Amino acid sequence: MRTLSYLSILGLSLILGACATPTPTPITQEGSASTKLEEVSEPPVDPKTEANYQEQLRALIAEVSKSHSIPLESLELGFRDSKNLSQIKKLVAPPPVTFQKNWRVYRSRFVEPVRIKAGLTFIEQNRSALVAAEQESGVPYQVIAAIIGVETIYGRQMGNFRVKDVLTSLSFDYPEAPNRPARQALFRDQLKDLIALCWRDANRKQEGFNRCLNQSSSYAGAIGLPQFMPGSILQFAKDGDNNGIIDLRKSNRDAIFSVANFLKVHGWQAGMPIYFPTIINEQTRPKIMELADGQPIAKLTVNQLIELGILDPKQGDLLQGGVESNSKALIVDLPSPGNRQDPEVEYVVGLANFLSIVNYNRSYFYAQSVAEFAESLGYSNKSVFPVQEQGTQKRAKEQQKPKKQEKKVKKLKKTENPAN
Repeated sequence: MRTLSYLSILGLSLILGACATPTPTPITQEGSASTKLEEVSEPPVDPKTEANYQEQLRALIAEVSKSHSIPLESLELGFRDSKNLSQIKKLVAPPPVTFQKNWRVYRSRFVEPVRIKAGLTFIEQNRSALVAAEQESGVPYQVIAAIIGVETIYGRQMGNFRVKDVLTSLSFDYPEAPNRPARQALFRDQLKDLIALCWRDANRKQEGFNRCLNQSSSYAGAIGLPQFMPGSILQFAKDGDNNGIIDLRKSNRDAIFSVANFLKVHGWQAGMPIYFPTIINEQTRPKIMELADGQPIAKLTVNQLIELGILDPKQGDLLQGGVESNSKALIVDLPSPGNRQDPEVEYVVGLANFLSIVNYNRSYFYAQSVAEFAESLGYSNKSVFPVQEQGTQKRAKEQQKPKKQEKKVKKLKKTENPAN
C-alpha cells in the first residue's frame, strides 16, 4: 500500500473482503504494503477513545491468556507500549461517494517496466525454488512471482507500521462505517492469531515474542514478502527451505511456497488458464453488461458463453489451448473513467484460477493485474494441452490399434481350436 491515494482507497474499499474468502478463512493480504507513518499526520488522542481502547485491549489479552494458556504477564509485557494509530482510520475509511475506480491507472502501477525487470531478476535468482513450488502446487512460477511483485516489489515495500499497533487500532477503534462491527470482529480474530503465532514462533520466550509483535506490516496488518495476515500464516504458510522456521520476511523460498500453497488450497487448477478475452460487438455487449454482476461466483459455463458469442469456440476446446466446455466462468468488468459521463469498461472471462487469485485479494483489478504481470514474466495463459502433443498421442494410439487387433485374432483362434 502506498500513500492515501486512489490505490489505498480502492484497496480498503475491498480489503478484508480482498483478503477474506467465501470459506471461513482469515483475511490475507492487501495489494501493496508501503505506507509511511510520516505520510499521514497523527491527530491528538481523544482521552475517552484511548481509555476505551486500553480497556478492550486488556479484556482481549485476558481472554487469550486463558484460551491459549499464555501467561498474562507475558502478554501485558508484549502490549504495554501498544499505540492506537489514529492515522490508520484515514487509510481504512470508505471511499468518497464521488470516487471512481480506474482500471488503467491501477494496472499501470503494477504492470510496468521497473516491476517487470525486478520480477525477471527475482525469477532468475530464485528459479529452483519457484520451479519446485510449481511442481508441488501446480501454480505456474510466473504467477507466484507476480503476486510477490505486486504485493511488495519483492520485499522492497513490506510496510512501516508495527503489526500489533495496526491490529489493536483496527480491533478497538475502527472508523465509522456500515460494516464496522464485522470489521472489528475480523481484526480481533487476526489479533488473536498474531498472539498465537508469535508465542509459537518465539518458543515461549519473551524477547522473541515482543520482537514478533513489533515487526512491521502494512496498514491492514499484512506481513512479509507475500503480505499474509497472521491467520493466513497459521493456515497456509509453508517452510519452503525446510529449516524448521517459517520466515516470510527474509526467506524467499518460504514466501514462494506459501503463495503457491495458498492458491492451491483456494482452488487453483493446474495447467489451466486464468482468463479469456471476450468478443465484444453490438450483439454481445448488452449480454456481457448484464452478466457482469460483480459477484465473484462462477455461475456460467464456457459453453454457454460460446453459444452467446462472447467466447471463441476454441476456448472451450482443450486441444486449442482452452478448457473443457463445461468449465465454470464469470464475466469480469474492469472500468476506467473516460471523457464521457459513462466509464470505459474492459471485460474478460474469469475462470477458476482467476477466482483463486481473487481469494488472495478480493479485487478484480488485483487478479487481472497479477495475470497480466505474470504474462509479462513469461506465463502462457492457455491450457497445457497443445495441439501437437494431442496429435502425437492420437497417432501413437492409431499405431497401436493393429497390434491390439492381431492379439484379438490370435486369442479367438485359440478359443476356436483348444488343441492348438
